[in-house]
Amino acid sequence: MFRSLLATVVAALSLSAIASPIKARDNGGVDDITVLNYALTLEHLENAFYSGALAKFDEKAFADAGYPSWVRGRFTEIAAHEKTHVDFLAKALGDKATQPCTYSFPYTDPKSFAALSQVLEGVGSSAYSGAAKFISNKDYLTAAATILTTEARHAGWVSSSVNQFAGWGGAFETPLGLNEVFTLAAPFITSCPSTNPALPVKAFPDFTVENKLPGSTAAVTFKSDTAPTFVAFYSGLDTIFAPITNGQVTIPKGLLGQVYAVGTTDGTQAANSTVAGPAILLFETDPSGNYIQ
Repeated sequence: MFRSLLATVVAALSLSAIASPIKARDNGGVDDITVLNYALTLEHLENAFYSGALAKFDEKAFADAGYPSWVRGRFTEIAAHEKTHVDFLAKALGDKATQPCTYSFPYTDPKSFAALSQVLEGVGSSAYSGAAKFISNKDYLTAAATILTTEARHAGWVSSSVNQFAGWGGAFETPLGLNEVFTLAAPFITSCPSTNPALPVKAFPDFTVENKLPGSTAAVTFKSDTAPTFVAFYSGLDTIFAPITNGQVTIPKGLLGQVYAVGTTDGTQAANSTVAGPAILLFETDPSGNYIQ
């Protein structure tokens, strides 16, 4: 069941993000206002994700899906958190605040909603981790850190209490760059107000890695004009490179939890050689530490 839900999530995230309705600035200048609007863009998305799902799936829908009543109740609490994050960031930004866009999410029932929730909360945690280095104002940095820890708690709860997997992957969160997060978020955004401020980000072309177990050989597909020759796997603070041979890559052993993979043209650094991705891979384990097939 989990594999089919994961396939739905990955398919949604691999939709082309190149024609994203979010305006992008070409310059690389990132100041505190930009980072706060970047965070607000993500919080608007999460707010819409939860409010829309809870409006669509009532208590009976969750019960019919096999969940106890407290599961929907906790999701309602998470929805309130995301709304609070939106209000907090919008107030801090004042008239410079980006406005919500129009979104489309691929959940069809509470099960697929819970699967996508786990992934989105993981991306949110990685987004705040990666953006922290751009924040100069210490008060803003502290506020972002408090949101980050809440997002991580959300991800851990959904993964463990709802989806019955481990609540974490390793000892460190996996930070993602602005472009990587933008690439993952854009497929859910269908249109945005023309008055929204532009962000200094770009979307990378589609990239997929077959979600097989670590140590397995997996197929790699991409839509970039430049063919990647390596896959860089982001896991915690580690970046592990593996060569692409005849359209396949061997997934490194030992990967756990939510891992991100990008296609690169360099086997030593990804910052300036990424040409596609990221793809999301989930490597979940049971209480005994065995990978779940």
